[in-house]
Amino acid sequence: MTGAAIAGMGVTFPGPMRQDEVWTGFFERHYSGPRKGLAKRIFTNSGVVSRHGAVNPLIEDASSWSTAKRMGRYLTEALPLGKDAVTSALDAAGLRPDEIGLFVVCSCTGYATPGLDILLARDLGMAPTTQRLFIGHMGCYAALPGLGAATDFVSARGRPAVLLCLELTSLHVQPPSEDPQQIVAHALFSDAAAAVVLVPRAGQEVAEIAAVTDTATADHMTWDVTDLGFRMGLSPKVPDVLAIYVADLVGDLLARHGLTLADVDGWAVHPGGPRILDVVRDQLALPESALAESRDTLAEHGNCSSPTVLLIIDALRRRPSGPPRNTVALAFGPGLTLYGTLLRGL
Repeated sequence: MTGAAIAGMGVTFPGPMRQDEVWTGFFERHYSGPRKGLAKRIFTNSGVVSRHGAVNPLIEDASSWSTAKRMGRYLTEALPLGKDAVTSALDAAGLRPDEIGLFVVCSCTGYATPGLDILLARDLGMAPTTQRLFIGHMGCYAALPGLGAATDFVSARGRPAVLLCLELTSLHVQPPSEDPQQIVAHALFSDAAAAVVLVPRAGQEVAEIAAVTDTATADHMTWDVTDLGFRMGLSPKVPDVLAIYVADLVGDLLARHGLTLADVDGWAVHPGGPRILDVVRDQLALPESALAESRDTLAEHGNCSSPTVLLIIDALRRRPSGPPRNTVALAFGPGLTLYGTLLRGL
């Protein structure tokens, strides 16, 4: 058995959009009814300053598109974004595509068969013997179980693996609605692709991945396929549920490795929204500075679903003062599920 260490990362985005321009140029008309005032407050207080969209609502209104049209556009946009992210990660790791033993792809915003895993493996020039794993339906936390699968492969087989998380939430703008949950989703979500290369050597090792799921709250976060794309359900009770579990999960994870909260110098917390970050800060008694990269990622890129926690890990690795020695990554999603990951050393 060998360890699995991060050898390279790559991130890429479709075109940028400013949150205030998206509001005034599109969503202000989209929510022109009784909920307009509420919608404006949600957009203003979302913590998002800029974000990215394969479909820019200032140019194209996708809210009336059929699901079939959205899925066609998904493939058109996803393939070049995914290829760029994986290529950047492989270049950073100094590896060729045909050296990869396992290719893991996470995405819940589009579906096709053959899937992104097959099409990108072909376009990138991976070997015919490369194993593939596609993870869908997990939403915002998918990166961490994906990282776990890749880590297990590298540790057991002694061969490199690549994880790609790619989401195009901009494809799923819904028709005008009075539902506050739809307003929140439209204010927060964004597009991105992020890739990680894992290799069998010492470095920033994936020490452990832990999870807890409260199935009694399964209806708090949903992602339903409709005739007009995928529709988000996002209960305002989500932060309250996370508050119940996050301290125990993190404390137990660290204790198994002889660590305490004081030993953690890097926090990658999925910014499901400002309240999520507030809950994690308060439940773990962290200083506000511990969440700087998480809040900055929300402000600069929005909530990109599964790639987001990888964007924060990448930002931590690029700190001017040097990367953290011990990083805890946290992500949340349907289930209601909380995943935690400990990354150790460089």
